[in-house]
Amino acid sequence: MRNQKAWWLVLFGALSAGAASAAVVPAGTQLADKQALVRANGSDPASLDPQRAESDVEGNLVHDFFEKLVQVNDDGSVSPGLAERWENQDNRVWTFHLRPGMTWSDGSPMSADDVVFSWRRLADPKTLSPYQSFVASMHVLNAADVIAGKKSPSELGVKALDALTVQITLDQPLSYFLPMVDHYVTSTIPKAVVEKYGDKWTQMGNFVGSGPFTPVEWVVNERIVAKRNPHYWDNAHTVLNQVTYLAIVANTAEVNRYKAGEVDVTFTMPPQLFKALQSELPNEVRVSPQLSTYIYKINTTKAPFNDPRVRQALDLALDKAIIAEKVLGQGQLPAYNYVPRGMAGYTSQQPVWADWTQQQRNAQAKKLLAEAGYDAAHPLKFQLLYNTSEAHQKIAIAASSMWKQNLGAEVTLLNQEWKTMLDTMRNGDFDLVRSSWGADYNEPTTYFYTLRTGDSNNSTRFSNKEYDGLLEKAALAGTLDERNRYYHQAETILQQQMPLIPIYYYVRSQMVKPYVGGFRSDLKGDFYSKDIYIIKH
Repeated sequence: MRNQKAWWLVLFGALSAGAASAAVVPAGTQLADKQALVRANGSDPASLDPQRAESDVEGNLVHDFFEKLVQVNDDGSVSPGLAERWENQDNRVWTFHLRPGMTWSDGSPMSADDVVFSWRRLADPKTLSPYQSFVASMHVLNAADVIAGKKSPSELGVKALDALTVQITLDQPLSYFLPMVDHYVTSTIPKAVVEKYGDKWTQMGNFVGSGPFTPVEWVVNERIVAKRNPHYWDNAHTVLNQVTYLAIVANTAEVNRYKAGEVDVTFTMPPQLFKALQSELPNEVRVSPQLSTYIYKINTTKAPFNDPRVRQALDLALDKAIIAEKVLGQGQLPAYNYVPRGMAGYTSQQPVWADWTQQQRNAQAKKLLAEAGYDAAHPLKFQLLYNTSEAHQKIAIAASSMWKQNLGAEVTLLNQEWKTMLDTMRNGDFDLVRSSWGADYNEPTTYFYTLRTGDSNNSTRFSNKEYDGLLEKAALAGTLDERNRYYHQAETILQQQMPLIPIYYYVRSQMVKPYVGGFRSDLKGDFYSKDIYIIKH
């Protein structure tokens, strides 16, 4: 497996011994007296518990309130987090050395036991983590059996060698293990606090974190206010003293509050206002590339969507170029594959219909639907669920119109609040549901694994033994070319089976006030408040 390590270095670069990202204020910059940031954060979070988070809404907060062992940068270099250094044996046994003297936000000491507790809790089926299978995807020893309830969480391949050393043993070599560690669900949480308060440990007054900021106020469906954490290990390089996260579901209201000076950084931008805002405030509109795909998940176990012909027809009948370029028009690209462009070391294999005209796609869609037993006399009828948002509503209206015009399908649109929709999706109580997937790490399995049999993120309930087997072979591949051959075969199966409909590839469009220094959105669409400072204005 030594060749595998070689292509890991090509993909992700050499390990960095530098510090994790932090605010870097250019010489001569005059800072504002009040170092406070107000950032919009979409919906109200479903949880502040890292092991129970499942979207960017929660992830944005977890990134600020907790720290991971390492942080992987866009160029593939790896920066220390809680771990100041690490080493591995043949990509199978990974040993992390924590920084001495670190404490939690309440001043109590942090230790390797907290790290072990956090990983065991993520794998423990009692936690009900949406990312429970992530630990098995990392090939942590015994993870699959712990998740299945066949072994105790104490048997997970994560142990403390001493108070400052954590060793993680895998069941096979995995070259992209470090990028997977850089995910908010692996954040270390305080063992003593969780054991004391149980599920109430994230409530204000009980909350204890490890990140640069600590929440002190939570007004549900309105705001979360966080203060600077003086116990954070890199507090010396933090500039902001307060961050407020606003739950603003309506995109237009978000922009209006931005213009009124109530918001410094928006969560997103409404498509219908993008061109006008670009013209009106060109220096405040930020568009960043992002490894993320907007999708409609299909309930593949529910008739008639258990028929791949129906699923393929729905995919083909969507004019994705119109959705990306006309309905949205912020630089998004039409998607014909689940895995986006720009993945390190991988180029997606486009399906043949990516080069067809829309008329050709529509004709094939009608043929497939007729073969499945649907025509003008027996139209396909289904519900499309999306979470409350002006942008999601516009896309849903456009999609339902295309399905009606191109297939004669009768589509009922349903919308639910974010947290309600997550429950509906997890329970499988849907036909089609709006979703998206942003790269958890810069390697294609962050997408492929979400469609494996039994994966906790596989709400389509898609299952294909050949597909699962190809991913297992790819994980053991000795070269990048061999790995990609398996990935291309897996991608072909997805194109034939179509368990979800890729619609467009994201860009991150935001409005940022000119006095917000240090702002940068990475390829995962994340920006960290610890990097930001407020310029005098």
